[in-house]
Amino acid sequence: MDRGTVFATVGTTSFDELIEALLSDSFLQILHDKGYRKLVLQIGRGRIEPVAQETRCGVEISSYRLKPNIQDDLMAADLVISHAGAGSVLETLALNKRLLVVVNETLMGNHQTELAENFAGEGFLFWTTVKNLPHDFANIDWLKLKKYQPGRPDLFASYMDNFFGLS
Repeated sequence: MDRGTVFATVGTTSFDELIEALLSDSFLQILHDKGYRKLVLQIGRGRIEPVAQETRCGVEISSYRLKPNIQDDLMAADLVISHAGAGSVLETLALNKRLLVVVNETLMGNHQTELAENFAGEGFLFWTTVKNLPHDFANIDWLKLKKYQPGRPDLFASYMDNFFGLS
């Protein structure tokens, strides 16, 4: 079954280890075997150069460094693989996309692991490390994910307006 597009994002920083893992022939073959035919990479500020377009292992690959907004890429994706940045995680979950978070273990004071563990513990996403990416991805049961229900900050704002007599 063709599942279409995988969008991978590292945000505005550098996470070359993840990009290298995603571009490895072994991972591309797993993507192909799972029915994915397109991989779009947002590669951030790393040392890896963007690829306009190429096909390897039956997967069409394209990449870019940064865009003002990745909303279109997220919406077009059947699956998102992301660094564990809070913004990327929340934006993806709000669109109810399948999400695999890859924690950057090289960061000092790694809050990313805590964020990923908490959301995974609630059943909203899966998470892994670069080292375990191929194995974990090959064995994920996406049917176990729960639908994320984003918060409603507008209700809190309305409550506060009423409380202070502003509405």
